[in-house]
Order: sequence, then C-alpha cells, then structure tokens
Amino acid sequence: MFKWMKLGKFCLMILLGACSLSSFAEVPKVEIFSWWLGGGEEEGLQALIKVLKRQYPALEVNNASIAGGAGVNAKAVLQTRMVEGLPPDSFQVHGGAELIDSYVKTGMMEPITDLLKIWQIREKFNPQIIELCSYRGQVYSIPLNVHRGNVLWYNKKLLARYKLAPPTNYETLLRACQVLKKAGIIPLALGDRNKWEATHLFETLLVQELGAIKYNGLWKKQTSFNDPKLRIVLERFKKLSQYVNKNHAALTWQDGTKMILEGKAVFNIMGDWAEGYLKTLGGEPGKDFGWVALLGKGGNYMIITDTFGLPKGALHRQGALAWLKTVASVEGQDIFNPIKGSIPSRLDANRALYDPYLRSSMDDFAKLTLTPSIAHGSAAPFGFVGALNDLLNTYLVDGQTEVALKSIRQAAHDYLE
Repeated sequence: MFKWMKLGKFCLMILLGACSLSSFAEVPKVEIFSWWLGGGEEEGLQALIKVLKRQYPALEVNNASIAGGAGVNAKAVLQTRMVEGLPPDSFQVHGGAELIDSYVKTGMMEPITDLLKIWQIREKFNPQIIELCSYRGQVYSIPLNVHRGNVLWYNKKLLARYKLAPPTNYETLLRACQVLKKAGIIPLALGDRNKWEATHLFETLLVQELGAIKYNGLWKKQTSFNDPKLRIVLERFKKLSQYVNKNHAALTWQDGTKMILEGKAVFNIMGDWAEGYLKTLGGEPGKDFGWVALLGKGGNYMIITDTFGLPKGALHRQGALAWLKTVASVEGQDIFNPIKGSIPSRLDANRALYDPYLRSSMDDFAKLTLTPSIAHGSAAPFGFVGALNDLLNTYLVDGQTEVALKSIRQAAHDYLE
C-alpha cells in the first residue's frame, strides 16, 4: 500500500494534470540517452541526475550514454533506434537542423509547448534559442546548455612575448600568424582528424565575413550560395591553413587545443568547450590562456545547444517528463553548466556560479544575434554537413578554390533546396 501511495505522489509532482498509476511499471523509470562520457560533461550529467533523483526519489534512472567524439557513435545508434520505433525516453540532440530535420519533420517527436506554459518558464529562455527548438509554432525540445563556437583561444605568455594584441578579425589574425611564423613558432593549432574541426574553422570565417543576418539567411533561403563572399571565405580558409601545424590531420580537437597550453602554438579556433578542457589540464583562465570572440559585422554568437525532448512512443513517458522538468529548471541548469563548461540557456541563472569567461559569454548570449553552427548540426541537415566536411578536408590538401566552391553550391542544391 505504501509503495502505491509513493508512486501516486510521484505522479502529482509531474505537474502535468492527471497522471494515473497505470502510466508506470512497478517502479517508475527513465532512460536518458547522450554521448556525455568524458571529462566535465559526464560529471555534469551525473550532477544533474542527482538533482532529478532528489526531486523524484522513486525514479529509476538508466544513463544510456554512448562514447564517441562529438557524438558520432551515439547519433548513429540513436537514428537506428528511432527508425525502428525503439526510442529512448529522452535524448541529447543539438537544437536547430539536427533536431528539426532528423526527428521533428519525420514525425518522431511530441511537441512540448504546453509543458513550458504549465511550468511558466518559456519567457525565462532567450527567444532565439527557443526558435532553434521549434517548428511551425510548436516547441519540441528544451535547451539545457549553450556553447559558443566562434572563439579564438591563445597562449597569453607567447602573445606578450611577441608583442601582439589578441586578433579580433581575419585581417589581424593573419598579420599575427605571419609574425609568428617568421619567429619560428606554429601560429594556429588545428586538429581535424574527425573532419568537423576544419568545418568549424571555416564556419567561423564564414559568419565573420557575411555577418549574422546574411549567414542566417543561407539556411532560410534568403542568402544565395552564389554570393561572391563565399569565394573570399574559401580563400581565407586556404590562406590560414598555411599557418597550421603540419600534422593537423592526425590530431583531434583536444590535441590541437592542448598545443596552446603547452606553448607549441599560439592560437586555436574552437568552441568554448575548449575552456573546460584547458581547465582540466590545469590551465587558469585569464592567466595561462586568453580568449576573444571573432564577431564580424554587427556581432554574432555562434551557437551550439544541447537539448532534450520527448520522443513519440517513449516507454516511460512520465519519467521523461520528470527529466525534462529538471533540465528546464534553474537548479538543474546551474548544477550542470559550470561543470560542463557551458552557460545556461535560461537568462535568470546565478551568474556567481560561473567563471570570468562564462560570464562574458552569458553577456553576449543575452544581447547578440545567434548564428547556428554548421559543423555541429544546428544550421543544416546531416547530408550538407557531411558533404562540407569532406570537401573542406580535400580542399586543405589540393587548394582548388573553384572546385570547392562548385561542390559547396552542389551540396546546397542537394540538401537545402
């Protein structure tokens, strides 16, 4: 008798109206699917699950994380499960095209717009990030965190030694690279063994040259891929590649980022998960390494956001709702993000919990135009991203601008029209 009373209390805590005991098996469960199995991300997830368990003590949590760089392995497993009608109860997915094109347009997700109304939290989020999680007026996932992609990291001591100011655009970065190369040090660290890292560099140059409005227009059919600035960006990408480490194709992003802390290179263009990684290596923000956002015209915030939604056919729907409510809460976001090295998607988080870099990121997130990342699945469908990854890695070798330009336009025609 006591057990059923406990489960009934659990149902009431969901705050979604009527909830019958028949919604649960003997013990309420939830399967959470992600690729967070390393460093601060795993620690952050475990801390978030502790919040969930404290709020819903009867809930049995299955942390179904799958290892693999940037979620490559997990995404493959997830797609198979979704197609076979065996979805996890909730899963990590990047807001934007990865969510909408792969799972929403295909009819695999439930809208959760009403949840945000019932929980009275929709206005707590940056409206631009809610747009990345929405389709035809309905919200389909809750953003847990925010990473910024267009950041230049640098070794502070080396920059001071060579009397260089932190570059803020392509022109000042190129001049600094020229000085550093003459001095015999690697200017720009790159590790693109998994291909997406080169695309990450390219998209940073692309949004800086186009500006936020025209860049976003590429994905809304408002900016043409025939824009002459696309050729300029490719040439800049090729020019900067002359200043990277020769073994870049054999290294991961972690290897490339690590080079600046070790003093083997001065610059690294990478998302701000690099800060979390540098801190795990013992680096101190503002002392051992510095950062600057590569903004471009009008400023922008290259966004990558990890979100969670509600798949249709989830076996433990009420457990999934409990998880989503925790993900959406201030407590949950403020537990997870300082550990992960990201910022919360909510605008009412406790700033005192975040380090100087993350606070500066929070300031920009609240005021700048958000520009979704190509490399991380937010701007464009998988097909386009894969094609761009392949052609840019070929371009790093052969440098044939016209061929690369034609290939990009063909990919846009095949996957975006």
